[in-house]
Amino acid sequence: MNTTQIIENTKKFVQQQLQGAEGGHDWFHIERVYKNALLIAKGEECNLFVVELGALLHDVADSKFHNGDETVGPKLAWQFLESQSVPEDVILHVVNIIENISFKGGNFEKKFHSPELAIVQDADRLDAIGAIGIARTFNYGGFKNRPMYDPAIAPNLHMTKEEYKASNAPTINHFYEKLLLLKDKMNTTTGKQIAQQRHKYMEGFLAQFYAEWDGEL
Repeated sequence: MNTTQIIENTKKFVQQQLQGAEGGHDWFHIERVYKNALLIAKGEECNLFVVELGALLHDVADSKFHNGDETVGPKLAWQFLESQSVPEDVILHVVNIIENISFKGGNFEKKFHSPELAIVQDADRLDAIGAIGIARTFNYGGFKNRPMYDPAIAPNLHMTKEEYKASNAPTINHFYEKLLLLKDKMNTTTGKQIAQQRHKYMEGFLAQFYAEWDGEL
């Protein structure tokens, strides 16, 4: 089977797996990350096949929707890629991307590094900031029935991975606990450039949000 066919099969598989998924982690999220990854890859030396598979499979079973179990996604990806006769070294690389892509409170030390992981991680992080990042954040906050904002609850900037995963803080806090930190965690030149613009957009949104909250505008 050629790589083009494998990519098409992977798209269909992921669409199937994510039917009915929460709006910020659905097929359209995967598709946006995939497009971001292709754009970033143009400026990087990389194995494009690994980048494409990593982008398409990175959230095939997000642990947030599987009782925090981080093994479901990698297992599912491995089984699927094996069924497509993908070489084992490529499967291992893709699984390593899935296992090391997440933010997890910013205190998670990656155990694996590669240009392909750097690209897919930037592509995923770009979808977490800017206008779509804001929309996804409030969508997930609503999905979890969290308050939008509570001035009495300050953001926690020093959470452990476990605290981050268990947090039920107001949605606005997530900007400070993750979204506004991503600009300085980008890996690639293209990723950094796009992140700058999206970061500014979020800062403008927050300024407007607080002004409206306080009855100033």
